[in-house]
Amino acid sequence: MTNLKLFVVMILTIVISLPISATSTKIYVWRNADGVLVYSDSPKPGAEEVDVKEPNNMSSSIDTSILDINPKTIEEKYQVEISQPANNATIRDNTGSVYVSGRIKPIFKQGLKIQLKLDNQPYEKPQTHSMFVLRNVERGEHQLKMDLINDKGKVIASSEPVTFYMHRASVIRAN
Repeated sequence: MTNLKLFVVMILTIVISLPISATSTKIYVWRNADGVLVYSDSPKPGAEEVDVKEPNNMSSSIDTSILDINPKTIEEKYQVEISQPANNATIRDNTGSVYVSGRIKPIFKQGLKIQLKLDNQPYEKPQTHSMFVLRNVERGEHQLKMDLINDKGKVIASSEPVTFYMHRASVIRAN
């Protein structure tokens, strides 16, 4: 169904399913010449006003339960994965540079950002793509993680942590 048709069906269903209120301003009762009670919204000499406690409501006779008018919300389950470096990789770079890339599934939408974490600390600011270059990483074991953040700043998906080992040549010489 197109959006316009769905909108029209929704509006018609809402209007039809609204209760119809049948209230008048006043109701009067009296006995006629034969002794029968007569109710009317027009006063007559000798008539008494009836105190109406609840308004009369009539519901629509159309069964709307068969109409599927609730829009379906699509929950997107994002998956974040670090594709480079591989888990337990050793990186040999004397400048301490590490190239990090990730994948987002099903699709990286506008408004989403990626926050890279190095050793559980945010690395720079979140960005709109999943490619990072780390500079001057110290020697030793490190852990990377990526968080996918929506436009409200909420983390909606996270990658599994990836451990890597930075190997840099020592500047200390043995004498």
